[in-house]
Amino acid sequence: MTTTLPSGLQQFSLSGKLALITGSSGGIGLALARGLAAAGAAIVLNGRDAIKLAGVAATLREEGYTIHEACFDATSSASVDTAVARIENEIGAIDILFNNAGIQRRGPLENFTDSDWHDLISTNLNSVFFTARAVAQRMIPRGRGKIINVCSVQSELGRPNIAPYTATKGAVKMFTKGMAIDWGKYGLQVNGLGPGYFKTDMNMALVADEKFTEWLVGRTPSRRWGDVEDLVGAAIFLSSDASRFVNGHILYVDGGVTATL
Repeated sequence: MTTTLPSGLQQFSLSGKLALITGSSGGIGLALARGLAAAGAAIVLNGRDAIKLAGVAATLREEGYTIHEACFDATSSASVDTAVARIENEIGAIDILFNNAGIQRRGPLENFTDSDWHDLISTNLNSVFFTARAVAQRMIPRGRGKIINVCSVQSELGRPNIAPYTATKGAVKMFTKGMAIDWGKYGLQVNGLGPGYFKTDMNMALVADEKFTEWLVGRTPSRRWGDVEDLVGAAIFLSSDASRFVNGHILYVDGGVTATL
């Protein structure tokens, strides 16, 4: 028996859509991939480790989802251009792009190395530009498309020993607004998803730090760490027709951290 969704809920369906998610072989990217797939989208997973990517893709296929793989380096303009062209030619038109690839580097600012600085800029900022540009060049002639850049509470707030990371995420926030301004006239919606503190591999040292966890839970109105599944609803909203008049917006999913001192 086929159940017809109420018209309001139909706006959130991603059936028939193809979504490319960079950095999606683990952590937040994998949660986004699983969530968008559950809403009906076909997913193009991305990562630099082909073996790991294939394993994740196999797991998601076993769960009943339509999954493709694109092993490329999002920090390389040439690699991105080649991969996006292949996806469009061999798999289909990209309807949704999630720029999720990102890294963290911590340390005293006065001792921060050139290497760590360039790694952050390359992964957290350059990849957003390279991938968004390649995908937008194909979305613009079609007159439609969703680009969602993964920002952070550090797009708004600082913390000790992560000033360069904060700089990259602040830049992604403003780049998101700039993309919306330049590409909105072509029918594209470009928005940001801003996670707060989530239990991911990148944050496991902080999760294990009892003093930090006590501080964070007390600082967060929702009084807990975020689980990556908490991001799925917002991701589906920004990817779907439900957000068709939302542009240049950063949607923070942070348990209220950005709302309080």
